[in-house]
Amino acid sequence: MAPLTHRCIKDGWFREISSQWPGQAMTLKVNRILHVEKSLYQDVLVFESETYGNVLVLDGVIQCTERDEFSYQEMIAHLPLASHPNPKKVLVIGGGDGGVVREVLKHDTVEQVVLCDIDEAVVRVSKQFLPHMSSLLNDPRVTVFIGDGFKFLADNTSTYDVIITDSSDPVGPAASLFQKPYFELLRDALTPGGHISTQGECLWLHISLIEDLLKTTRSLFPVAEYAFTTIPTYPSGQIGFMVCSKEAGRDLSKPLRPVPNTRYYNAEVHKAAFVLPEFGRALLQEGKDVRPKFGPNAVEKTPTKKVLLLGSGAVARPCAEYVVRNPENALTIACRTLASAQALAGDLRNTTAVSLDAGSEEPAKQAALEKAIAEHDLVISLVPYIYHANVIKAAIKGKTHVVTTSYISPAIRELEDEVKKAGIVVMNEIGLDPGVDHLYAIKTIDEVHAKGGKVKEFHSFCGGLPAPECSDNPLGYKFSWSARGGLLALLNSASYLAEGKQVDIEGKDLMSVAKPYYIKPAFGFVAYPNRNSVPFREYYHIPEAETVIRGTLRYQGFPEFVRTLVALGWLSLDKKEWLKEGLTWAQVTQQAIGATDASESTLIARVKEVAKFPNEGEARRIISGLKWIGLFSDEKATVRDGTLLDTLCAQLQTLMQYEEGERDFIMLQHKFVVEWADGKTDTLTSTLEAYGEPQGHSAMALYVGVPCGIAVQLVLDGVFATPGVLAPYSKEICEPIRKILEEQGMGLVEKVL
Repeated sequence: MAPLTHRCIKDGWFREISSQWPGQAMTLKVNRILHVEKSLYQDVLVFESETYGNVLVLDGVIQCTERDEFSYQEMIAHLPLASHPNPKKVLVIGGGDGGVVREVLKHDTVEQVVLCDIDEAVVRVSKQFLPHMSSLLNDPRVTVFIGDGFKFLADNTSTYDVIITDSSDPVGPAASLFQKPYFELLRDALTPGGHISTQGECLWLHISLIEDLLKTTRSLFPVAEYAFTTIPTYPSGQIGFMVCSKEAGRDLSKPLRPVPNTRYYNAEVHKAAFVLPEFGRALLQEGKDVRPKFGPNAVEKTPTKKVLLLGSGAVARPCAEYVVRNPENALTIACRTLASAQALAGDLRNTTAVSLDAGSEEPAKQAALEKAIAEHDLVISLVPYIYHANVIKAAIKGKTHVVTTSYISPAIRELEDEVKKAGIVVMNEIGLDPGVDHLYAIKTIDEVHAKGGKVKEFHSFCGGLPAPECSDNPLGYKFSWSARGGLLALLNSASYLAEGKQVDIEGKDLMSVAKPYYIKPAFGFVAYPNRNSVPFREYYHIPEAETVIRGTLRYQGFPEFVRTLVALGWLSLDKKEWLKEGLTWAQVTQQAIGATDASESTLIARVKEVAKFPNEGEARRIISGLKWIGLFSDEKATVRDGTLLDTLCAQLQTLMQYEEGERDFIMLQHKFVVEWADGKTDTLTSTLEAYGEPQGHSAMALYVGVPCGIAVQLVLDGVFATPGVLAPYSKEICEPIRKILEEQGMGLVEKVL
């Protein structure tokens, strides 16, 4: 049996990373993982920690630990119960771990407790791993009901003296437990004079939500208050409760009887729980915000620069985050669908979302695009590269600056005279590759020339890959973008300089020239040329260079697998009359390779004939991979656009996605062979090895988005002010961007080998 693993546990530490508490995370050292499962509703994890005992985690968020759970369970239960004159019937919604029920049964007046939790897995797992909390679920006074709390409340009006909602945080389905319809159901399910207590979030993190909860509950209950407790393993060490009563004038802060056998709760703590720290009291009671202001919030400025961001890909968010760091910038995010733009804008300051279509030829949509661009000082074009020229044409009309991360295409270059006449900057090629690669190529080349040296060879290879531990499919690759775009790139022709001569590679032969490429002993890379490297001898000002090659890195085994797909016809864009819905994958493969029938043995024999594998071991490896894709299966194929390539894309897009908790990896290295004036030769390297954060940005998104954002700010600030179509091929452009990039803790490591 394989050892248990979980996405939130890395290198022996559990990390609680969530959008609910951005920029911070609770970590616990893990002794061992006890249980992992995907229930019908959530991800369930139990682990034994080094210092907090067994820990229950749902959807990556700590629910309880053996060491400190009592402070939460006692307070959410005893605040409403001890202040109620005679609670007999109690309903607990959520809380399948049993901790709240345990506390409820400490009150002698209680005759009946119903626990309603939608997820049986929480109850089952808690009985196994948290028996000190769940043991009283078998008490004769307790009924456990597995089902929907909303429906249960609606079916049991005017029934319970106290209702306690032990909910998770307000994301996903649990968000409804923080909204008015739920509180209306709670109110209606109470007996006259009844009390509720619900999980009410953290003053340090969610005070705006608490403000809304108080408004909601005070519109429904004559008495509604916020109280809190401290608990080390909850975010910021504090969590609160909305405590409400249907009895006007009832003092919820006054306990009416003692509660036995507690560890945290007592009568004085009960009273003190309603006494808020001044920043909370001032905001919740007076609407006065006395919290410190720092960072961008410390400056009270009305934005003076307007930036339009077109596109919703993964790289857009880090770029947007960088742009709005400056309080003088107002950002508009535009996507084809308003929902995509709103999701991307999220909680960004000074940011609005709109719907625009940069690729549409409809006059009305083109007019809307032109109008929006004209209303902004700068437009960031992160749409597919084929639409950049459309955006730039609109920017010329509106005299609006442009920044893109893509190569300068012929269509863009044709617009240069119009760009200059409009007096605007159109900055391109400022992502990762192209982008960061330029910054460090120019830096080293300029330094070598300044010392009288010559760059005789320039080798630059970059790969955006799954991290080694995530490269678990036959190609060793995963798609964070369009599978179609990724496969089509494998058919691009390439040119480069080698020992003074130009070498041209046809797209069909690209994988055949891939060779092992050494960077570090821990990695087995292969490299192949990418596009046309020849002009970079001129762009980088190295006329003395005899070898200039820029290319792509992949893990070993990738080129041979792709070469097989090419040989079998799977990367063909030709329309096939016979390629129709209803065919199985085996039948499609039969037709594609000209096999006599669709049996697996016949297909494999024909694949071996066509692919001409060098040995039986390689044949077994690649044929196993073709089986993994499903090309020999009897399942119905998902036919797309009548082409084999698009049909394959549909399959690979599903099979080769990054799974939750996985991370990507960037390796970029420049290698300069330098000849000095005294005849000595050195090899210099500039290397980037970067990994994405599973619960944060991918490495690719960060290293494309942040350099783009930096360039945007420098254009807005007038650092780059010369009108024209620009790219970072000079010290004047590269150095300001590189210096700021390094201030962000990003950049390449330079060495002499």
